Amino acid sequence: MSMNKALLALAMGLALAACSNQKQAEDSAAEAASAATEAQQAADTAAAAGDTMAADAAQQSADAAATAADAAATSADAAAAGATAGAADAAADTAENAAEAAGQAADAAAAGAEAAGEAAGEAVDAAKEEAKK
Repeated sequence: MSMNKALLALAMGLALAACSNQKQAEDSAAEAASAATEAQQAADTAAAAGDTMAADAAQQSADAAATAADAAATSADAAAAGATAGAADAAADTAENAAEAAGQAADAAAAGAEAAGEAAGEAVDAAKEEAKK
């Protein structure tokens, strides 16, 4: 009876670990998708500001964030299908790393949008000064 209880406890522990890994991977994939959306919004803002170089850089960052979000989603699927706890854990870690990369790309896109906005503001100020002359 004691051996059965030990095996049951082990099985329950493995099941709990698998659920935890899947939840971690799903959360990471959701974070990555959110970061990709923010990055695309920043790229759109940069494009609207009219600074082509900043807009291109922001769009590249947004594309990188989208790629990272896709990788996180794929890893979340792998974590859900993981045959072993080790495989599920590795997939969850990969999803978390991809989400972090997506966040960094979103930050880069936001910085590009901010630079584009500043450049546009400076151009407007310069045009106003020129018009006064």
